[in-house]
Amino acid sequence: MRKLILAVGGSLIIAAPVASADVLGVGANISYWDSDLSGEAGKNSDVVDVENDLNLDSDSNVNLSAYFEHPVPVLPNVRLNYTRIEQSGRGELSTGFDVVPGGVEVDSDLDLSQFDVTLYYEVLDNWVNLDLGVTARNLDGELTVQETGGLGSVSQTEISGVVPMGYLAARFDLPFTGVSVGGEANAISFDGDSIYDYNAYGQYELSLLQLRAGYRQMSIDYEDNEDRLDTDLGGPFVSVGLTF
Repeated sequence: MRKLILAVGGSLIIAAPVASADVLGVGANISYWDSDLSGEAGKNSDVVDVENDLNLDSDSNVNLSAYFEHPVPVLPNVRLNYTRIEQSGRGELSTGFDVVPGGVEVDSDLDLSQFDVTLYYEVLDNWVNLDLGVTARNLDGELTVQETGGLGSVSQTEISGVVPMGYLAARFDLPFTGVSVGGEANAISFDGDSIYDYNAYGQYELSLLQLRAGYRQMSIDYEDNEDRLDTDLGGPFVSVGLTF
């Protein structure tokens, strides 16, 4: 996977015209994402449905993002992004999962975090904006399933890794209005593993203030030794940020 995405990223950087911001630019935002979860988790040969068996519901999904753009043509711009997803639920296993027997009531917690470092170039920078680059995503996920009451068996499914991904962002500005629409995407698929993370939004800027609302969809199919997560999260988000 790493060789593939490095080759793709290198091709993007070589193929992209040398473009840069006219001045230094810095920005940051915080967003709340109201997502629904579906899919499966696997441990050895056992599989559990995270929605129907575990009844996982969103407790809090927080996203922090910051970027730095500069006028030096040959150096990429930098974007940092952190997403934390915490879900919990109480359900009943239809079959046994790992060391937890089937037919029992269980409490479950999913803790998923990811930290992105993206290097990108501005291919277009006017009323049509287009960025291309590569992302290194540090992905950590843990699913804990235990019998209700905390006295029975406990199962932990864990995935962890640094995943290279392609990055694309586009935005269309309506001149003299402060209104724009756009989207962002990170994606990789190789050797049975895949991660897709994309969003579409509408945005309004007033002086230094940036308000955004849209829809985000993320799909993770990732295997780490005998542990696997094959899940989808999707839902609306709102964010507020500052740009300088």
